[in-house]
Amino acid sequence: MNQKGGVGKSTTAINLGASLAFLGRQVLLVDMDPQGNSTSGVGIDKTRLRVTTYDVITGSVPAGEAVLGTATDRLWIIPSDVRLAGAEVELVAQIARETKLRSAIRLLEPKYDFLLIDCPPSLGLLTINGMTAAESCIIPLQSEFYALEGLAQLMETIALIRRHINPALGVAGIVLTMVDQRTKLSEQVAADVRAHFPNLVLETEVPRSIRLAEAPSYGQPVMTYAPGSRGAEAYLALAREILRRLGLCVDGAHTLNEASPVSGSPAGHDLSIGAPGAHQAGSRAGIESSAGIDSQATHTERGAHHSRERGDDP
Repeated sequence: MNQKGGVGKSTTAINLGASLAFLGRQVLLVDMDPQGNSTSGVGIDKTRLRVTTYDVITGSVPAGEAVLGTATDRLWIIPSDVRLAGAEVELVAQIARETKLRSAIRLLEPKYDFLLIDCPPSLGLLTINGMTAAESCIIPLQSEFYALEGLAQLMETIALIRRHINPALGVAGIVLTMVDQRTKLSEQVAADVRAHFPNLVLETEVPRSIRLAEAPSYGQPVMTYAPGSRGAEAYLALAREILRRLGLCVDGAHTLNEASPVSGSPAGHDLSIGAPGAHQAGSRAGIESSAGIDSQATHTERGAHHSRERGDDP
């Protein structure tokens, strides 16, 4: 959850999901942001959608009818468009409005290893629904000063959700995004965050990358748009690190230069980016942004482009 947009929330949802799929996991991405960046980022035309997360969360259609395939093997999505913004108003007077998403996706969990929920940069009902549906959060954190202030606020919000709505909600990890190793500021922010949250900050850092910025305009995750880039390698490393944290098998020999993703037999966990820990049978994860932190992608886990633009990527 992060009230500040543009810090890597949707980028993390798309590319972490694609990386997990690349490693053989069955992944469903749930776009809970009315801007629909995750939807367009996987190559789906928002202007031609007939069923979206709006229809799912308002109860008009079962979640299974809203699932679309993507060009990435083993990666599916429940897409979003601007109509979702109206759902917050429609849900206000409804009973159990905070649990609409959780109830809607429950029947889908056996079909996927991870459910990743991309939440909007706000603290409204859509974000609360994402956090309530998630079992754990991964928090993308931009390497800048204001992100630190947002992180404290985000942690308070997660504590409130845990106390009043979702006791199982936890934080699976904080991932540093848009890291520019050429600047002292990135280095200082990283050091400060690691000092304050030594057990939560993930080892993998996502660099500032031209290829990461370009990939959504082509409707592709970075690992298919620019498989040799630093951004692609970083998200693949992030996926492997998360799998290790969950105690799941990781194929360390697989590389982005191979033609097709590794096939694998998933084990059942629920995980959310920006949210808490995982269980031994399905994982939900949610990604949200708030006050300088982009974050939570929820996921459920059950049983080359070489360029030197501004020195960002090969």
